[in-house]
Amino acid sequence: MNYKNFPNEYWVEIEKTIAELKSKNLPMVAAFDADGTLWDIDLGENFFQYQIDHKKVPLPPDPWEYYFNLKKVNNDPRDAYVWFAQINKGLAEQEVQKWAQAAFDEIQPQPIFAEQKKLIALLLKNSVQVFIVTASPKLSVVPGARALGLSADNVIGIETEIENGIISDKKIEPITYRQGKLEALLKKTSNVKPFLCAGNTIGDYELLNGSTHIKLAVSAASRDDKLFKSENELLNIASENNWWRHRFI
Repeated sequence: MNYKNFPNEYWVEIEKTIAELKSKNLPMVAAFDADGTLWDIDLGENFFQYQIDHKKVPLPPDPWEYYFNLKKVNNDPRDAYVWFAQINKGLAEQEVQKWAQAAFDEIQPQPIFAEQKKLIALLLKNSVQVFIVTASPKLSVVPGARALGLSADNVIGIETEIENGIISDKKIEPITYRQGKLEALLKKTSNVKPFLCAGNTIGDYELLNGSTHIKLAVSAASRDDKLFKSENELLNIASENNWWRHRFI
């Protein structure tokens, strides 16, 4: 699909902000949500389907129904997001990494938003620390990060503890959803706030609100997409607060 480019004034303002921060010798951090923000797919759910199709892990009889019901408990999806990582309990981390890469490689063509790839390249060129902060399991998002010139160290996501190379079911706090996204980012940056943040749903509100300069709400969901309501909610908040807004479609 052909997606809309960012307005030219966005690029001018981004480069102006970078130059300003450089002139003051300030540390530069940028943060992006993953699914729906950097690519037009949910890599966590894509990897889950891959594991179902290839019978990689033991799962309930109807895995998707179990997941969706778990998301509804107390109207808090965090346990469901953690469960996506916990299903790999007892497996070697390296093996799951290979599966995640294979699941990503099956997606053709790559659904990465070209403008976001261009933006990350500009940030990296200017020595900006770039992080992807996701509510998907970190392992499922790393292949997408690599496609953008980043590494596993640049991904902050749902994780469970690794013991001697083996994945456990012990969750690592904070859970990277809502306020937890900003908390995890600041933990990673030693409390250096990002100057640029981008996200697509209300789950990214706190992350964007934590940005010191540029807050970018993006959207690509059609009206019949399950994400449309949440994306529209963030776009409305962006409009009310004079944040940047961009619809890729």
